[in-house]
Amino acid sequence: MLQGKATWTFKNPPVIVSTGTVGGPFEEQGNIADDFDLFFSDQWMEEKSFEQAHSHLIEEASTIALKKANVSKDKVNFFLHGDLINQITPTNFAARELKIPYLGLFSACATSMEGLAISSLFVSEGNADYALTGAASHNSAAERQFRYPTEYGSQKPDTSQWTVTGAGMALVAKDGEGPRVTSATIGKVIDEGMTDPFNMGGAMAPAAFDTITQHFNDRNVDETYYDLIITGDLAKYGRLICLDLFSKNQRPIDESKFKDCGLMVYKDDQSVFAGASGPACSAIVTYGHLLKKLMKNEYQRILVVATGALLSPLTVQQKQSIPCIAHAVSIENLS
Repeated sequence: MLQGKATWTFKNPPVIVSTGTVGGPFEEQGNIADDFDLFFSDQWMEEKSFEQAHSHLIEEASTIALKKANVSKDKVNFFLHGDLINQITPTNFAARELKIPYLGLFSACATSMEGLAISSLFVSEGNADYALTGAASHNSAAERQFRYPTEYGSQKPDTSQWTVTGAGMALVAKDGEGPRVTSATIGKVIDEGMTDPFNMGGAMAPAAFDTITQHFNDRNVDETYYDLIITGDLAKYGRLICLDLFSKNQRPIDESKFKDCGLMVYKDDQSVFAGASGPACSAIVTYGHLLKKLMKNEYQRILVVATGALLSPLTVQQKQSIPCIAHAVSIENLS
């Protein structure tokens, strides 16, 4: 089961039997709009606050995933989820409504793959028949917690990113039809001393490099094993830094198969600075866009490496550097 230092290789690879992806009005104008299940027409989603709207996203994506699989909530053993807001409050309130045994997670924008890794471990080892997992974010809620409320109209540098409004959920099961989770590499915290909260891609790139390298070493594979290696939300500048790290360490990666979720969500004419971010970024791209490509056999093996910056308003106020994490999960079509 444990392969190398930090990788679980699943002898009984669990199946992603269904997914649910929802987004906001800005995401509906984006590059992968056809791969969502539902869009909301405004940021409020008929709720009284952005944080309550955030919970609404999670509940809707969860309901969609369960409905697709024709699985009732009482058959799901565990709900694993997280978000960016204080004490993962939107997730806590969504869990209250779902009434499924709950494990709250926080790895910032790496939460989607943390949840998929742990869910797959539960199912593979016979500790769950079904696990529902995912991640979500809301642009307006995240902006006023980590930066400035959008009403303030503050100027941002080119390295900043746009938090996705959305939620992506996956229902993981021991049996069924669909792509299978074959392994997961748990990353360690990497901190290169960066302090700029408007350059998350640059801060997270070393963590992505470290986890991918660990995954290759643990599984004794290289980039040729996968049709696609995709990071969570390094976006424009972080992706380039990560590619440079591979080159400098004599492990160059073919740029054509090294993609980033943060560069896939929005169109070129949408003003998102360096690209997309937020826990929902890798969740909606993986559980919407990439899973469809796997099911159409356009890909056979992919490695999803979600990246997270583990900062908070408190750490920024105290002028602390930004610790970062990346978790990698391999998803494959198995005959």
